[in-house]
Amino acid sequence: MNLANKITLVRIILVPIIMVVLLVNINVAPLEFSGYSITYNQIIAALIFIIAASTDGLDGYIARKNKIVTNLGKLLDPLADKLLVAAVLISLVQMDKLDAWMAIVIISREFAVTGLRQVALLEGSVMAASKWGKWKTAIQITMIISLLLNNFPFHFIAFPFDAVISWIAVAITIYSGLDYFLKNKHLIPIE
Repeated sequence: MNLANKITLVRIILVPIIMVVLLVNINVAPLEFSGYSITYNQIIAALIFIIAASTDGLDGYIARKNKIVTNLGKLLDPLADKLLVAAVLISLVQMDKLDAWMAIVIISREFAVTGLRQVALLEGSVMAASKWGKWKTAIQITMIISLLLNNFPFHFIAFPFDAVISWIAVAITIYSGLDYFLKNKHLIPIE
């Protein structure tokens, strides 16, 4: 197994660790200052999430640079991305930090586009990530970090960045999904 695939596997292994850190109740007083409160679980989970999310671009870069792109990597990389985002979104819903419908819209889009990618593969083509898909990923990561950190640092200026970025994430998620389907409608058999 090459280095790029090992990095992808680390991202997959970090998924349950993040969930356990987020959802296991530790009886430790939260960190509080100037009206801001956050649990140590959230801080640790946010750091692990940031590390995991940053490996997304790293594994692909290493694979392309060293010409070690494999079918396993093509399968594992998007799977790792979907697992990471879906697991954290579901955890945020459980923690009452994200509306369930928002998580459902985001996760549904991920499954739908993944299905479309599979159809493309069966037809012998590869759907490259679009610029909207890349923006969607960046905004979803920003949203998740903001929610994990209880709107830090925007809490101190009373700006609901976490709510605003959540709405933006849902909107761009829907738009990027529609963009994929419209550009690849030839792959959908209508009989």
